[in-house]
Amino acid sequence: IYTLQNNAKTKFADWVAYKVTKSTIDGPSRTRTWKADPLIAAANTLEPADYTNANEILGVDRGHQVPLANFSNSPYWADTNYLSNITPQAANLNQGAWVRLEDAERVIARTGKDLYVVSGPLYERSFGTLPGADESHVIPSGYFKVLMTNVNGTISASAYIMEQDLAKTASFCPREVTIDEVERRAGINIMPALESYREPTIEGQVGGLKKALGCL
Repeated sequence: IYTLQNNAKTKFADWVAYKVTKSTIDGPSRTRTWKADPLIAAANTLEPADYTNANEILGVDRGHQVPLANFSNSPYWADTNYLSNITPQAANLNQGAWVRLEDAERVIARTGKDLYVVSGPLYERSFGTLPGADESHVIPSGYFKVLMTNVNGTISASAYIMEQDLAKTASFCPREVTIDEVERRAGINIMPALESYREPTIEGQVGGLKKALGCL
């Protein structure tokens, strides 16, 4: 249900990629049982005990990069609880603008449009370390999320960057940036197969999914 690139230094995914559809969402309530990812060497990822006292001391949640709710109707929903898909995300962000953007993803999927998403962390300043972790790691200072639809070859996209210190009441809408900015700051190519002549209008502009995401 998703693909990721793990980073052995940070212990978190550099990026995750997934497709949300009408058939993968709106399943029954699911549990959050955290597990180390069995496909990644133990030295290169975290385990549940590393998050001990993280909320009390750092004010962070175990934040999904691939939302569980986007795959609650998939038989593989539990895979979203692997810690390779989790980062220490500030509670105000995780329970505020970030989750509201995730909710908006499912609004688009309910219309019958398949939504393609690439999400990941940014490391632009120090945030702290998990007090219970016994491995070296680097906590993100912020996050990016790029959302795309492709309807008969017409690609519409919007990208967002949100910092860890964003207020819980903040809206995600003003945090929209170009895909070009995400690529520059994250050091990745979001749509490597996109024809170069289409890049300026798709990756260099904002607002492609603004209306669909409720930002108009």
